[in-house]
Amino acid sequence: MSRHLTLRSAVLTAAATGAMLVPAAAAVASDGSSAPIAAASATPSPKEEKETKEAEAAEKEKEAAAEKAKIAEKEAAAEKSGKLPRGGVDAGEAPAGDTGITTLAGSVTGALLLAGAGTFVLRRRSAERHDG
Repeated sequence: MSRHLTLRSAVLTAAATGAMLVPAAAAVASDGSSAPIAAASATPSPKEEKETKEAEAAEKEKEAAAEKAKIAEKEAAAEKSGKLPRGGVDAGEAPAGDTGITTLAGSVTGALLLAGAGTFVLRRRSAERHDG
């Protein structure tokens, strides 16, 4: 295979891989929280960090308790009406959470498959040129 074809296949493979990985990397990198730059650069004291963590933990406990109460109300209403819940969401199940790793793994797999297919096509073209 000539240097020109080797270089072209490398560039095309890199471009295809980048096109598939950039959106996945952005999806994995963003966690939905954005802090101002000034707040991110200031380092809180250990006491402030502890207080913040305790406040966040207390808020999460309140949210979990509220969610449990909501589910209990739905179950009580379902028992009262005689109608059973159908499906996970109707029964109070939460949708799947973080799927960043799955997205990234799927993109990497797609990139590898695309690179393999591109290599196969280039090798066939090269073989046809040598035969005819």
